Amino acid sequence: MKKVFKLIPLVALVIFVSAFSNIYETHGHGYDVGDVIEDFKLKNIDGKMVSLSNYNDAKGFIITFTCNTCPFSIAYEDRITALDKKYAPLGYPVIAINPNNPDTKPGDSFGAMQQRAKEKGFTFPYLVDEGQKIYPKFGATKTPHNYVIQNTNKGMVVKYIGAIDDSSRNPNAVSETYLEDAVDALLEEKDIKLTKTKAIGCSIKV
Repeated sequence: MKKVFKLIPLVALVIFVSAFSNIYETHGHGYDVGDVIEDFKLKNIDGKMVSLSNYNDAKGFIITFTCNTCPFSIAYEDRITALDKKYAPLGYPVIAINPNNPDTKPGDSFGAMQQRAKEKGFTFPYLVDEGQKIYPKFGATKTPHNYVIQNTNKGMVVKYIGAIDDSSRNPNAVSETYLEDAVDALLEEKDIKLTKTKAIGCSIKV
């Protein structure tokens, strides 16, 4: 019995350390701010293949790794649509990618993605990361996990990584609009003040 009681503090310490490390996790090993990304070709919910090269006039992109099933992703759906409506006409369309393995999360199957996009009236491509090959390149670890990309002479350059804003579950409590601030700075040809924030959401299901 004494051995059990001795183990309790050790278990508590392990849990604390794990939680503490997650607090400071921004993104996994992948693209960093300033890196040039590779183009990709993924299937959209309409069955067509989509690449960044399809967007000839784009100044850049808002790429969000999101899904159907995570409560955080669901809470951001309307805000992601609002971002697309605001910034797509200005040259920064939203590209949404579902990175989850549908065998692990059946609610993130291709059919479920099609249904969700129709129900919510998504105005942007909702792509499936078949084989889960793209999200590791970005270093995405959460849904949602967001990247602002700028089209430059060097290629598609990462300019911002992290959260959309500072209120993951309550849009009425937002006081800092990190992603919008980043895109606005690019449009105004100014430096982005905050290029990285912590992505808040569910872990990507493998």
